[in-house]
Amino acid sequence: MATEIKAPTFPESVAEGSVAAWHKQPGDSVERDELIVEIETDKVVLEVVAPEAGTLSEIKAQEGDTVQSAQVLGLLGAAGQKAEPKVNDKAEAKSVNESEAKAEKPAAANKPAVSAKTHEVKAPSFPESIQEGTVATWHKQVGEAVKRDEVLADIETDKVVLEVVAPADGALSKINAEEGSQVESEAVLALFAEGAGGEVEEGKTQAEPSAEAKGAEESGDEKLGDKILAPAARKLVAEHNLDVSKIEGSGKGGRILKEDVQRAVQAGNAKKAANKPAAAPQASAAAAVPAFEGERPEKRVPMSRLRQTIAKRLVQAQQTAAMLTTYNEVDMGAVMDLRAQYKDTFLKAHDIKLGFMGFFVKAASEALKRFPDVNASIDGTDIVYHGYQDIGVAVSTDRGLVVPVLRDTDSMKIADVEKTIVDFGKRARDGKLGIDEMQGGTFTITNGGIFGSLMSTPILNPPQTAILGMHKIQERPMAVNGKVEIRPMMYLALSYDHRMIDGKDAVQFLVTLKELLEDPARLLLDI
Repeated sequence: MATEIKAPTFPESVAEGSVAAWHKQPGDSVERDELIVEIETDKVVLEVVAPEAGTLSEIKAQEGDTVQSAQVLGLLGAAGQKAEPKVNDKAEAKSVNESEAKAEKPAAANKPAVSAKTHEVKAPSFPESIQEGTVATWHKQVGEAVKRDEVLADIETDKVVLEVVAPADGALSKINAEEGSQVESEAVLALFAEGAGGEVEEGKTQAEPSAEAKGAEESGDEKLGDKILAPAARKLVAEHNLDVSKIEGSGKGGRILKEDVQRAVQAGNAKKAANKPAAAPQASAAAAVPAFEGERPEKRVPMSRLRQTIAKRLVQAQQTAAMLTTYNEVDMGAVMDLRAQYKDTFLKAHDIKLGFMGFFVKAASEALKRFPDVNASIDGTDIVYHGYQDIGVAVSTDRGLVVPVLRDTDSMKIADVEKTIVDFGKRARDGKLGIDEMQGGTFTITNGGIFGSLMSTPILNPPQTAILGMHKIQERPMAVNGKVEIRPMMYLALSYDHRMIDGKDAVQFLVTLKELLEDPARLLLDI
């Protein structure tokens, strides 16, 4: 009796995977727990081992095929059992099919075959906290040729922008949801014709692709120059604008896997030379400015979903919390001197500039440990105390304010904080942040100083009970040891929920933050 070889059970965050490589072929004998096949997901490569000793009798999912969680990949027969007389090799299958086709339809040889397979292009599966989204932009129009995994449309939710990609090479045949329309989770947005678009004109011939290129095409890979890319690797190459000729593949036959691209991204040695004119972004921004006509012009536009959510949450925070704000000021001289002394060494060691936010996040993490009420949240009539520090950092984008979360900041180094914040800022402006990256958080820091704000009152980010506002560093005359000195000062504002936090704790929390920042050695000595 044959034993089924199944794909692993994927976690909830992984929807599907791709068969990366079969290490055994039909007829090969295998031992129990011996590696048979690798499944590549968007996060990791999973190994599938033999559940028992035997002989691989059939392969049901070929290399490059997309598979679901726990899907049957192949069959394992008894030891010594011959493989079933099936054509598993794709090249042989193609040869057999071609010979049959020639015998039945010789006249069809002069015209390239176009697949008639139609796919439904669906909206992504929204989390429970998101009810619906808005079709923000269609990047492709009906009949326009697209490649597999190329972005077709953007769906804007109240938290993030989600990308909808092409399921295969082809073209859109019909758009069901126009830009601006509301769609629910997994709603059909359009119909997609596989193989359509950019067809070869009748009477023209194409060069016969090499056997290597054929193999790449049939497996779902793409051949660029002399390199073969796995589907997940191809998407990463496009996202990071990499030169594939500079990437070494570690897969079968030199195939470039997702891990190879990730290593190239980290090394930073495979970037393509920038060839876009510098004036392009300005021209694009200028085009986005609405043109007004008349003496007293007005323009009415619908509020974006993100802006609606921001407005709702801010009003909710003021209506449901007993919000109060306490202020203090901090002398930033010590931190600025430390930055000036080590900025070049820090940049060379960590490939990131030393900013102010790293000091504030580390100081806040320490202060939150000393004042657990400030790190707590309110859930109905319950108080939830968190034994960890997850600090949200407010990031301003053209679409509105988003708050990605730094996890376990107490264990992060200042360099890790700076790198993560820079990455958050870039991806927030590009609409690439994931929903999970903006959920949770036990405390929030917002920096109005980068826009020149001298003092403000930040609004709580429910269900959190406190938020810290940073501001502009302003030189002011200060009394220091009985003398007047010009010092770089910053006002700090802590808004807190008085239902949970007493005024004494809020003031002492802010004083602790001030002391840690005015003497950064305290962060290192834990005092």
